Amino acid sequence: MMHAELIDQEDLRERLIALGFSIPSGVSAEQACEYAVTGLCPERALALRHMVEDILAGSATVLPTVREAISRTLLPALVPRT
Repeated sequence: MMHAELIDQEDLRERLIALGFSIPSGVSAEQACEYAVTGLCPERALALRHMVEDILAGSATVLPTVREAISRTLLPALVPRT
């Protein structure tokens, strides 16, 4: 039997914590992303960008709420400002 990897809000939270972000337990995917983009420094932005690329390019199934939170909150925060 094959098991597909699934990325839910808790997986997203754990990935953000692994990058050094302080994310409280029990928050939604949207809230976790909002915590992550608060006060982003260039080093954390780069690490966050790599995490997002890995999630979106990987073979794991990303729950719609997580994908939407990434699209609505993380991606706009990671767009280089000119």
